[in-house]
Amino acid sequence: MNTIEQYRHQVGTVTLCKALNIPKASFYRQLNPKENISTLPRQRPEHALSETEQQKVLDVLHGSRFVDLAPAQVYAQLLEEGRYLCSIRTMYRLLANQNEVRERRKQTRHPVYTKPELLATGPNELWSWDITKLKGPAKWSYYHLYVIMDVYSRYVVGWMIAERESSILAKRLITESCLKQNINQEQLTLHADRGSSMKSKVVAQLLSDLGVTKTHSRPHVSNDNPYSESQFKTMKYRPQYPDRFGCIQDARAFAVDFFYWYNEEHRHSGIALYAPSDVHYGRVEQVRQDRQSALDAAYQRHPNRFVNKAPKAALPPQAVWINPPEKSEKQVKN
Repeated sequence: MNTIEQYRHQVGTVTLCKALNIPKASFYRQLNPKENISTLPRQRPEHALSETEQQKVLDVLHGSRFVDLAPAQVYAQLLEEGRYLCSIRTMYRLLANQNEVRERRKQTRHPVYTKPELLATGPNELWSWDITKLKGPAKWSYYHLYVIMDVYSRYVVGWMIAERESSILAKRLITESCLKQNINQEQLTLHADRGSSMKSKVVAQLLSDLGVTKTHSRPHVSNDNPYSESQFKTMKYRPQYPDRFGCIQDARAFAVDFFYWYNEEHRHSGIALYAPSDVHYGRVEQVRQDRQSALDAAYQRHPNRFVNKAPKAALPPQAVWINPPEKSEKQVKN
């Protein structure tokens, strides 16, 4: 008799289990361990469905009538028609074996959209256009503002306000803007999001005739068209921007003043605080010299106020990107 058996006879099973802090069932299981029984393959029950019957059930579940329904719905409808194929649980088990306990219809796979990577190194190489809504006099009334902007200079080359969004109106604005800027074949890329007017056949045919390359943002990615979005934000955060426009003439009068200010007077932070018209029409060097003269005079008066070196007037960036390409690990290390 081993030590455990001796203690058990001396103090009793209940007391011993309490002292050892184990359940009685565990104690008895340790005293009488069952011999290891080799696991034999489970024999197929006599009442199990044959392979032919299983395939018949799967064919019913895959059919166009029942492909949208859960097994319980299929089971109930078949019973009402006087048909019994198998239990609900068996239907689920057969579907699980096929890895089909999910939506069994063929699902549409959305295409993978490539991130647009567009570069402008001068005016009239890359334009961005978009349409935004302006609130009208009554609730749910809107006017539509079309704006085309040069990405390099931030100069608004064309705009229009209409009572509706239309590919025909967009075509007219693009045509007039290209004529005003003397755009040649294969010179320009026009970028937009995926609005109905932007993707219309009318606009696509026009751009093809003009020799203009068109590109589009990825769906639901506002960062793919950042310059137009930023310009709209600048407009709608102006102090003069009203909550609503009383009529379309009011909206157009506001736009005339705003776009003159934006192109001619606004010092844009993205182009080293130059006016967009100066960058677009090549007046940067003249303005830079005026700024440099003021900085030189300030440096002559108080050189100690400038750390290390004389100040230099900044220049706009030489290249402007929509989604610049990501640097590789090798480029980052270098």
